[in-house]
Amino acid sequence: MRVLGIDPGTVIMGYGVVEGGDDEITMVDCGALTSPPRSPIGERLSFLYGRLLEIILRYQPEAVAVEQPFVAKNARSALAIGRAQAVAILAAANSKIPSYEYTPTQVKRMVANYGASSKEQVQEMVRLQLGLPEIPQSSDAADALAVAICHLREIHLSNLLAEQ
Repeated sequence: MRVLGIDPGTVIMGYGVVEGGDDEITMVDCGALTSPPRSPIGERLSFLYGRLLEIILRYQPEAVAVEQPFVAKNARSALAIGRAQAVAILAAANSKIPSYEYTPTQVKRMVANYGASSKEQVQEMVRLQLGLPEIPQSSDAADALAVAICHLREIHLSNLLAEQ
């Protein structure tokens, strides 16, 4: 199964494409989409939407996994991330691809086996699980790969439970 993972943001949106089955997961591609700085929010969202459609067309994922915004003290930041999340879900829906949402805690639990893992621990687990020589340079791309891995692990777990 090929999965496109998204780490949403209105300025920088990380993406990671992985492919895997029950045992092995490999990275297909990853990167970060950087919208034009200081441009109006509508222009940034349109830019991100267009680039996501290009990535979907290029890699033909079977699912899109998006990290949900982490609501902390900054509500404005959470709102911006929510807008970017909506753009990713819309790009998937318009491409007829199912989308799934995961909280940061779910991603950490599935990738690092601990829901309160640090960002660095999760990124190192991404590196190890994908057999990469180093952590992807963009932390947004590494986070997106973690979301994609989370989805593959979740599907695998659901399949195991369904067999029982």
